[in-house]
Amino acid sequence: MNETESRIKALTDELNGHNYKYYVLDNPEISDYEFDQKLRELQELENANPQYRQPDSPTLRVGGGVTKNFAHVRHAQPMLSLGNTYSEEELAAFDSRVCAALGVSVTDYVCELKYDGISVSLIYEDGVLVQAATRGDGVQGDNITANVRTVRSIPLKISGADVPPRLEVRGEILMPHAAFQRLNAEREDAGDTLFANPRNATGGSLKLQDSSEVARRSLDAFIYFLNTPVENVRTHAESIDCLRRWQFKVGDYARLCHGIGEVSAFIREWDVKRRELPFDIDGIVLKVNSLEDQVRLGATAKSPRWAIAYKFKAERVATPLLGVSYQVGRTGIITPVANLQPVQLAGTTVKRATLHNADVIAQLDLHEGDTVYVEKGGEIIPKIVGVDMSERKPESRPVGFVTRCPACGTPLVRAEDEAAHYCPNSLHCPPQIRGRIEHFISRKAMNIDGLGEGRVDLLVESGLIVRPADLYGLTYDQLLGLEKTYTSKEGDRVVGFRDKTVRNLLEGIAKSREVPFERVLFALGIRYVGETSAKKIARHFRSLAAIERATVEELTAVEDVGQVMAESIVRFFEDPENLQNIYMLSMQGLQLEIAGEAVRSDVLQGKRFVVSGSFGTPQRRKELERMVEEYGGQLLSSVSAKTDYVVAGENMGPAKLEKARQLGIPILGEAEFVAMIGA
Repeated sequence: MNETESRIKALTDELNGHNYKYYVLDNPEISDYEFDQKLRELQELENANPQYRQPDSPTLRVGGGVTKNFAHVRHAQPMLSLGNTYSEEELAAFDSRVCAALGVSVTDYVCELKYDGISVSLIYEDGVLVQAATRGDGVQGDNITANVRTVRSIPLKISGADVPPRLEVRGEILMPHAAFQRLNAEREDAGDTLFANPRNATGGSLKLQDSSEVARRSLDAFIYFLNTPVENVRTHAESIDCLRRWQFKVGDYARLCHGIGEVSAFIREWDVKRRELPFDIDGIVLKVNSLEDQVRLGATAKSPRWAIAYKFKAERVATPLLGVSYQVGRTGIITPVANLQPVQLAGTTVKRATLHNADVIAQLDLHEGDTVYVEKGGEIIPKIVGVDMSERKPESRPVGFVTRCPACGTPLVRAEDEAAHYCPNSLHCPPQIRGRIEHFISRKAMNIDGLGEGRVDLLVESGLIVRPADLYGLTYDQLLGLEKTYTSKEGDRVVGFRDKTVRNLLEGIAKSREVPFERVLFALGIRYVGETSAKKIARHFRSLAAIERATVEELTAVEDVGQVMAESIVRFFEDPENLQNIYMLSMQGLQLEIAGEAVRSDVLQGKRFVVSGSFGTPQRRKELERMVEEYGGQLLSSVSAKTDYVVAGENMGPAKLEKARQLGIPILGEAEFVAMIGA
């Protein structure tokens, strides 16, 4: 082993050790800065010497691979779902059935928290993680290995004298509260739909095609089941100890209980303590401890007879409805909000709850002055789940959805295939103007500082800005001294522009002219076009003019662009007001095409390529991928019937190579590809 290989291996082992101490033991030994410095050194060494990269390298945690489609994998043993119960009477009946079947009066159970996340199966071969799959339908699931490698509490490699050559473990991937709140804050800032709860956010994250985006979402995992026989392991409690010894994150929440009485005490204890956890649980799982007894008890077609889940009841309170108000979003969507008499729920004071749309109001049969039931349960956002009909007054009237915009009075519109009403007066409706400006200047869009603390409201109310392009016409003299006093419950607040504020704002506006095209496209605020889809659309069409000319069919050819998004983009460019705004932005010198990456020729126009394998250095592969696009071709991430050519380097994946051959796709070497484009 030479010096470079030795250093890579040493850094890999050291960083994995620190990773385990930080994410599993919650006991870090070095600072984040020191960790990042060592990780950067390892990444540089691996980039220059890819042949020495270890299979458990911590650089795999950052992701970066793009998966077009998730392959299905069949589980060696079905991933059964658990039977549920919500009452201690049913729990006692379960215990009676178990004891009767085993011929005993009392038996031992292991009680565990029922994590509210996504179930996953992990397979290790010779200690190395080789496959991660979702539960799916229980018989087969999706292969999400690339995404699961980014979950830092899941080991990429395990060791131990008793580790089987092929090992399967099962567990739950979840999103902690802090990560969920951060993600939703980012989505709100970007104008994207918020996730209802951490479980939905986890499921959505694991289905992302870009694993580097998954890595950003700070997912966590707990392993709770050893699905491979291990010598001298005879109970479930012993298997958990075994998993802990192999450095899996199993948590310290499980407890061995003797009889159903101790189980009930454990449930009551955690029904209170669960509110203190940094992640969601929705119940308690109890499992017969003896593995031999588990085999004797067996399973039905759907669930094991030796385990059951006790589900906590969702927290619910009743409170009077004071009224319904309506919010106008930046795209004109009208959202009804229930204003409630303040009430305590799950440790917080709830004053408002979203009603989503007119259909929800109708389904609830909501009347003025109703007493409503509000729940959180697994939801972070309170929602109304019903009405206490016994409290309804005979003279109360149904809540009717507004027919005009509450901000500008324009008659509302509702498309046949959509649940939401929206205000079509996009140019003159104040909340829409403010929303568009706030989205345009946001960090992930144009990143213009200096307009916080109500200053956008001030500029809109003063008539200085109506559309984002108006920002570029603002002058020092217009802004200096402009101010307004806002009155609220907290008192009067003066918002305005002083010399330093004006200079910072104008500097930020000028600097935004350098923002790359993909972020400008996102900043335009086209409905349904988020940050990631804006990047893919920008890189596919390369200029705003090309996107403006694109048809629905051409747009849906872009990865992740569906029919609804494509139709929204076409409608956006049919609106004269949007075209006027774009024209004004172009006159201000914004980046409306991918700068410095012009197409050299159209020799590859209409052709789709997959570049796979190694070509000496990682930089050379990226250069070949860039050349595909520079000569008019389209780059794909996976081989399919839509692929025209595969450019193959050394160590190309055998499955990908075989699929290309089966489909009859021409396979080019590097020299053949270069000759094709005449470079």
